[in-house]
Amino acid sequence: MAIALAYADPVHEAQQAFRAVMNALARPGTIQPVMGLAEAPAPLTPVAAAVVLALADFETSVFLDAPLSTDEIRTYLSFHSGAKLTREPSQAAFAVIADPLALGGFNTFALGTDAYPDRSTTLILQVSSLNAGRALKLEGPGIKGSAGLAVEHLPADIVARLADNHALFPRGVDLVLAGPDGVAALPRTTRISEA
Repeated sequence: MAIALAYADPVHEAQQAFRAVMNALARPGTIQPVMGLAEAPAPLTPVAAAVVLALADFETSVFLDAPLSTDEIRTYLSFHSGAKLTREPSQAAFAVIADPLALGGFNTFALGTDAYPDRSTTLILQVSSLNAGRALKLEGPGIKGSAGLAVEHLPADIVARLADNHALFPRGVDLVLAGPDGVAALPRTTRISEA
């Protein structure tokens, strides 16, 4: 099986994707541009591929939802990142979700502990748009006053789930939304409501 190419310039492109994710987490509601990987195997989107390859390495474990759990994608991610792939969401440092509408409860993932909140799962959700769809109001650290974000392809009960997740602080998951051209983030520190 041929393995699709990843970064053309691995050091600089991975750094750019990593900085975009960190900026999105630090400034919830902003959309950070990310150059996608043209040869990422479908249904893994180019932007989600760039993000997971920038974040994962041989010390991290990655969970893939059912649409992404193909031999081709598993081989691609293992080869390019060295990450350990797990079928147990609670064991994953990162979870890549192609179908957020079918996403189970956040409690199926690692939520960290009060002493070690960093031992939680970061969810990378593939979404069809970061400029249209459900309008969210974001408040909290990294946001002056409030910010808005419109996201397409999220579960109907996402606001309630995010409120429950926020209430767990310092525990809980962080969400990175991988759109067609960039990323936005919904960290556990952010209060999210319907706009």
